[in-house]
Amino acid sequence: MKRAEVEATAQALVANGKGILAADESTGTITKRFDAIDVQSTPDSRRAYREMLLSTPGLGKYISGVIMYDETIRQSAADGTPMVELQKRQHVIPGIKVDKGTTPLAACPGETVTEGLDGLGERLAEYHARGARFAKWRAVIRIGDGLPTDTCLSVNAHALARYAALCQSDGLTPIVEPEVLMDGGHDIDTCEDVTARTLRAVFAALAEQRVVLEGMLLKPNMVISGTDCPRRAGVEEVAERTLHCLRRTVPAAVPGIVFLSGGQSSEEATVHLNAMNRDFGPHPWKLSFSYGRALQNRALKAWRGAAENAEAAQQLLLRRARLNSDAARGVYAGE
Repeated sequence: MKRAEVEATAQALVANGKGILAADESTGTITKRFDAIDVQSTPDSRRAYREMLLSTPGLGKYISGVIMYDETIRQSAADGTPMVELQKRQHVIPGIKVDKGTTPLAACPGETVTEGLDGLGERLAEYHARGARFAKWRAVIRIGDGLPTDTCLSVNAHALARYAALCQSDGLTPIVEPEVLMDGGHDIDTCEDVTARTLRAVFAALAEQRVVLEGMLLKPNMVISGTDCPRRAGVEEVAERTLHCLRRTVPAAVPGIVFLSGGQSSEEATVHLNAMNRDFGPHPWKLSFSYGRALQNRALKAWRGAAENAEAAQQLLLRRARLNSDAARGVYAGE
């Protein structure tokens, strides 16, 4: 195990006031987002969009790392510069999504397990050779009638732990992402209960697989009301309940917790993170962000596939990154 390497990367990814840009949308997902702005999804249009993101001047001031999709790490910018090199020039650490998505979990209707362990060691070695220094794997946990089952939590926790152990063996810092979805009418009490069950299962599996906690990051959901819940928990309650859950389930040895936005609006994700850092510290771990849509949405709509819009889109991305940097330090002062 390359312990010193993975621990140093983990610390660098949660450097004070910095967070992670998740730009690892699958081809299917980014095609849906391009459809919404009337842009055809092709290898060239996807390259142009991600090049625009990665070449944003000043990005490294607020962003410590970028999670890429497999296609992106193999691409070069229009001038021939590898995408990995674009990030290194800004002192941004290249990362890579390595799971292969979810599949229905046998004998557990309505639940899924994440695939991608087969051949993962070889893929990680290749990604490391291409310049990636951290990786990400997402498990999906749904709340519903009788869900999640213990079976679902167990198999997804095991897969996350095997992935994390393999990453550390190849010198990549694993980001462990067990996402409890917001979808549904459940209240915040249910979300907290399920999130706690999920995290207990995950950290038990990480211990079994001998994962070095100092050389990983956790990417969880916030504890929040379901999207269809008639009573929406306020900002302070979300912050307090999230931390209540994390303090009981996440060991202090983990260097940082980088939240996913998970369907929240850009503003909600920022306000909730800020409240945790401003009103409820200090914490045993750094609390920061690893947002996708919450960082990209406005930039994507401004870009609309046109090179002449790139600068305006980059300014919107940079502004969102700065606001979330403020939230990671508890000094966000509003939009």
